[in-house]
Amino acid sequence: MKSLIVIMISAVLTDNFVLSKFMGICAFLGVSKKVSSSIGMGLAVIFVMTCAAAITYPIYYFLLEGLNVTYLKTVIFILIIALFVQIVEMIIKKKMPSLYSMLGIYLPLITTNCAVLGVTILNIDNSYNFAESIVNAVFAGIGFTLALLLFSGVRSKLETADIPETFKGVPATLIAASIVSLSFMGFSGLVG
Repeated sequence: MKSLIVIMISAVLTDNFVLSKFMGICAFLGVSKKVSSSIGMGLAVIFVMTCAAAITYPIYYFLLEGLNVTYLKTVIFILIIALFVQIVEMIIKKKMPSLYSMLGIYLPLITTNCAVLGVTILNIDNSYNFAESIVNAVFAGIGFTLALLLFSGVRSKLETADIPETFKGVPATLIAASIVSLSFMGFSGLVG
């Protein structure tokens, strides 16, 4: 039980995929303009991460290891992630068209979101069992969503701030992202 709690805290705070490992930056910067799109993207990433972890674990240990082709894990994992992203995209397009239009190009980009691929590979590299893999995936997704929500709040403040002309736009966004990332560095050492 203790290891699951450590995994939960680590995935959200100390080893946050966006703010500590710098994975998923494209979606982080692209979707964080509005809180509503951040929530939608975060939920989609949680779903895809969890499903990808649930499928990649048995495929790796029972198929790839059994056939002695573990070197194919990255390619196989990308294919699995792409499949789930397509399923999520079809569901959102049909059930929530407004969210689908808000997410735009960033929804298909979950396929290439290195945070999703990273969580599946790190589950294997850290020798997590099935339960630990699922917990890590869910809480890594929650950490991703938390980072999106925090940064969307910061970006809304940036829009109304009096910023010098040379820093408006991308420079101010990157500076703000680095400050948010630094705030998460304060959690390092929390879990040993």
